[in-house]
Amino acid sequence: QVQLVESGGGSVQAGGSLKLSCTASAYSFSTCRMAWYRQAPGKERELVSSTNRSGTATYADSVKGRFTISRDTGKSTLYLQMNSLKIEDTAVYYCASCWSVSRREYNYWGKGTQVTVSS
Repeated sequence: QVQLVESGGGSVQAGGSLKLSCTASAYSFSTCRMAWYRQAPGKERELVSSTNRSGTATYADSVKGRFTISRDTGKSTLYLQMNSLKIEDTAVYYCASCWSVSRREYNYWGKGTQVTVSS
C-alpha cells in the first residue's frame, strides 16, 4: 500500500514562504509521476505542479515563478517551495503519486496540509 504523508503547511502573511514536504513509499517515489494539488473552500481541486521521474516539472500558470517542485530520491520526499505567497494561495494542499493513464487520475493521495495566507 502506497502511503503519502504531507507536512509543512501553516499560516503565513502574504509575501511569505512555506515549504511543503510529502514523504512517499520508496516504490511510489522511484517509479511514478508525482504532483501537488490544492483545493480552496468552495472551489474545485486544481493541479499546482507535477514532476516525472526525470525531474521535469510542470506548473499552473498561477504559481509559475513563485513555486518550485523538487524531489529527493534518497529521502523519498517530494517538496513544494512556495515563495511570494498570495491570499489566493490559501487552500488544502495534497500530494499525489502514480498517474493512471486509464483512469486519467493519480492513484494515490495524501490527506492534505492546510496553507493559510493572510494580509
